[in-house]
Amino acid sequence: MYTKLTSGAIRQDFPILSRQVYGKPLIYFDNAATTQKPRQVVEAICKYYYEGNANVHRGVHYLSQQATTAFEGVRAQIVTFINARSSRELIFTKGTTESINLVASSFGRMMNEGDEIVISAIEHHANIVPWQMLCKEKKAHLRVIPVLDNGELDMEAYAGLLNQHTRIVAITHVSNTLGTIIPVKEMIATAHSLGIPVLVDGAQGLSHMRVDVQDMDCDFYCFSGHKMYGPMGIGGLYGKEELLNRMPPYQGGGEMIDQVTFEKTTYNELPFKFEAGTPNVADVMGFGAAISYIDDLGMENIGKWESELLQYATSELKQTGDITIVGEAKHKTCVISFLINGIHPYDAGTILDHLGIAIRTGTHCTQPIMDRFGIPGTMRASFAFYNTKAEIDELIKGIEQVKKMFR
Repeated sequence: MYTKLTSGAIRQDFPILSRQVYGKPLIYFDNAATTQKPRQVVEAICKYYYEGNANVHRGVHYLSQQATTAFEGVRAQIVTFINARSSRELIFTKGTTESINLVASSFGRMMNEGDEIVISAIEHHANIVPWQMLCKEKKAHLRVIPVLDNGELDMEAYAGLLNQHTRIVAITHVSNTLGTIIPVKEMIATAHSLGIPVLVDGAQGLSHMRVDVQDMDCDFYCFSGHKMYGPMGIGGLYGKEELLNRMPPYQGGGEMIDQVTFEKTTYNELPFKFEAGTPNVADVMGFGAAISYIDDLGMENIGKWESELLQYATSELKQTGDITIVGEAKHKTCVISFLINGIHPYDAGTILDHLGIAIRTGTHCTQPIMDRFGIPGTMRASFAFYNTKAEIDELIKGIEQVKKMFR
């Protein structure tokens, strides 16, 4: 399978990669925003709607039972993929953002005035704003772990932020802007030594590396299907069963109830207590197909090839000159944020777009990072296993063209 990745043969499974943009072959380097979908994922969604469309958990008829079996089969598949203890610990959500908001809303109801929440300076807005909202509601305090010049977290400062008032730590697994891989296992152990639970934003982690939530010992792990070659609008929340049992429901409606009267409602067991309403069944089917696809390739093979791409791109960028790379942590995934010195990232990104090269420009929903480094934004190239070194060569050529146009 590794040879299939390095040769680029895998690209035939992704029809969009063969299209053209402005008359140029598409080079897609915006994978941190969303990954492309293999035909197997699209076909799984279509098959559900063509052959098996029915609501789940609510019918005795054949189609409903068939859909329920398939739906719960994907839940079990994800449980195995992340090594959770049981299906009771895996809640389907719209994605990472909803998963974080679920915990902030539900776990947050158990917080009090004066409590503290610890996050880091390199968080996505989705792991900042919900906690700010909770702090305002509860009159709690947000504490922020500083980031060092190389894009790593200040671990000494982190330890100093934890105290008897800390109720939860919420940290990213991988920075979507800098590519920094956070030492979450070490940070979790530090927090747990003081009895503090930890939420991990895994939006950028689960598609690049093997995640074992039991070995990591996180209390919550949040993720999105569309970041790992699956559909948009589906994701999950892993939570330790004992914590989820303590937390009140996030939303009310069908499925999450046990008994309803006008006097009192009792709630369903896990995981259904947190899954109000009709779920996104078709995209769950697609998500299952995406995980099967990743498993077939092998996460170790994916990680090895993406590491090669990162090293190659970093080396080539540095050799061009007049490039500033923002974030050079020792441990990174295949994300590079950079600036062409003296050229606004938006201007450069627009020119690259007309060369068929899709990168991301701006703050990447991490404005505090830009403020920390005193820059308006960056150009971000983020790679996936279907990318090639030849595409990186085209990016370098495009950057040279940008330099000529502005100088």
